[in-house]
Amino acid sequence: MGVLAEELKPAGGAALDQVLIASGVALVLTVVLLALGYGHRTGRLRVLDTLAALGAKGIGRGLPGWASLPSVVAMFSLITALLGMYWDISLHITHGRDEGPLANIAHYPILIGLFGIFAAGVLALTMPVGEKPGPGPVRITRTWYVPAGGTLVAGAGFYALLGFPLDDVWHRIFGQDVTLWGPTHLMLIGGAGLSLVGMLVLEREGRAAAGDTSPSPALSYLRRAMTCGGLLIGLSVFQAEFDFGVPQFRLVNQPFLIALAAGCALVAARLWVGRGGAVLAAVFYMLVRGGVSLVVGPVIGELNAAVPMYLAEAVLVELVALALIRRPLAFGVVSGFVVGTAGFAAEYAWTQVAFRLPWTPDILVEGVLMALAGGLSGAVLGVLLAEGLAGRLPRPAVSRGLFAASLVLIGAAVANCLVFTVPKDLQVSAALSPDGNATFTLSRPLDDPAWIQVTAWQGGGLHVDRLERTGPATYRTTEPMPLDGTWKTLVRIHDGRVLAAIPVYLPEDPAIGAKALPAEPRFTRDVQGEQPILQRELKQDVPGWMWAAASLVVLLCTLILVLALGWGVSRISGALGSRAAVRSGA
Repeated sequence: MGVLAEELKPAGGAALDQVLIASGVALVLTVVLLALGYGHRTGRLRVLDTLAALGAKGIGRGLPGWASLPSVVAMFSLITALLGMYWDISLHITHGRDEGPLANIAHYPILIGLFGIFAAGVLALTMPVGEKPGPGPVRITRTWYVPAGGTLVAGAGFYALLGFPLDDVWHRIFGQDVTLWGPTHLMLIGGAGLSLVGMLVLEREGRAAAGDTSPSPALSYLRRAMTCGGLLIGLSVFQAEFDFGVPQFRLVNQPFLIALAAGCALVAARLWVGRGGAVLAAVFYMLVRGGVSLVVGPVIGELNAAVPMYLAEAVLVELVALALIRRPLAFGVVSGFVVGTAGFAAEYAWTQVAFRLPWTPDILVEGVLMALAGGLSGAVLGVLLAEGLAGRLPRPAVSRGLFAASLVLIGAAVANCLVFTVPKDLQVSAALSPDGNATFTLSRPLDDPAWIQVTAWQGGGLHVDRLERTGPATYRTTEPMPLDGTWKTLVRIHDGRVLAAIPVYLPEDPAIGAKALPAEPRFTRDVQGEQPILQRELKQDVPGWMWAAASLVVLLCTLILVLALGWGVSRISGALGSRAAVRSGA
C-alpha cells in the first residue's frame, strides 16, 4: 500500500485536468470581480456601496468606502491564507507530496485568501468614481484616478497568485522542492505578507481623504495597530520551517528572520500607532498566529507549529521610544541594536521551551551578528515606512540610500545563510536495535555542534529526536525511530557551516525511480548534503544554469514588488508633505 500511495502522487507538475479546473475557476472568479467593478463604475450595480457601508460601521469606520471595504476584505483574506499555509506545510511535512493541487484541502484556503488579497486591491482601484482618492492618487485614464495603496495591494496579490502557476512549471522542470524556501513558494508567502505595506498606505490615504479626522480615535488606533500586527505576521511566515522543526537552512537564519520582522514591524508600529503600538501589534500577532497554530494542531489534528514570542522585543522597543521617539532614525537604529542583542537573548530562552530545535551555544556569535543585521535593517525599513505614512520622509537622497543599504544588508545576510559545507572526511556508523533505537558513531568528534538529531517525516507524522551524546563522537537516540512504511528517516548534523546528513531508512518511490534504502542493523555511510535526502523528488540532471536563470527571474519579480512598495510609501509621503506645506502657507 505504501508503494501504491507513492505511485499515485506525481513528483513533477500537477495533472493537466487539475490545472484546467483550477485555471477555469480562477477565470470565472476574475470575470465576476471585473463585472462587479464595471457595474459599480457605470452605476448599474450598488453591491459594493452596500458592502462598503457595512464595512464603514465596523473596523473601517471613518474611512471612505474605497479604503474601508478593501481593508476588511484583505484582512480576512490574509488570515484565511495564513491558516491554509500552515495547514499545507503541516500536511507536506507529515504526509509528503500530494496527488495534485486540488487533492490537498489546505490549498483551498490559500487560493481563496490570495485571490481575496488581489480582489481587495482591485476593489480599491474600481470603487473611487468621480473623485481623486487620497492625497497622491495614480491616474489611470483622463477621469479615473486610483489610490496608490490599492495598486500596491493588487500588485502584491497578483504577485502571490502568479506563484501558483509558476510553482507548477517549476515542479515540471526541476521536480518538487519540499521546502518553504523554494523560489516560487517565496512568491506565494512574500506577496501575501508584503501586501500589508499596501494596506498601511491605503489606510493612510483613506484617513487623509476623510480630513484626518476619525469618529472614533480609539478604533483608528486599534486599526493601525492591527495592520502593523498583520505586517509582523506577514514577515514571520518565512520562519515556518523553523516553527515546525524541519529547517533546511542553517540555524543562524532563524534569529536573523525574527529580528528582521521585529525590527521592521514593531518600530513602524511604535512610530505610526503611538504609545503602546509595538506591544499591541505583538499581542495581535500572538492572538492570530497562536490561534492559527491551535486550529491547525488540536482542532484539525495536524502538526502543531511553535510561535516566536516577540513580546520581549515589543517591550524593548517601547522602552527605547521613551528616550528617542522624537528622533526617529536614532530611535530605529537603537531599537534595531536592542532587538538584535537583548531580543536575541529573549528568543534564545523562548526556544528552549517552545521549539523542537532550540538554539544552542554553537550559534551564539554568528547568531547575534545575524540578529543585529536583521534588527538594524528591519528597523531602518520600519522607520522609513512610518515616516512615509506621516509625510516626513527624509530628502530622497537620504531615504533612498537608507532603503538601498537595508536591502543590501538583508541580501548579504540571506546569502550568508545559504552558504554551507559538506565535509568529505566524515562518516557515521550506526548500530540499530530491533525496537528502533540506535547508537551513532562519528568517524571524528565535533566540538560543539548546533545539533545532531534524527528527523523522520512524511510517514504520517514528524519525529525529531535530539541525540544524546554518550562519548566524544558517540550519540544515541532517546526514543525509537520509525523505520518502515513511507517514513523518510535520516541523521542530520549541523555544526557551524556544516549541513550534512546520512539516510537511515528511505522507502521505494517509483514515481521518481528511487529504490528503497533499508535500515540495516549495522552500517557505515559517508555524510552527504541534506537536500538530496530531504528533497528526494528534485531532479538531479537539470543543468545548473537553468536553476540559476529561473531563480533570477523570481528574484527580479521580487525586486520589482519591493521597489513598488518603496515607490508607494514615497509617493504618499510626498503628497502628504506637499499638502502640509500648502496648509502652512510655505
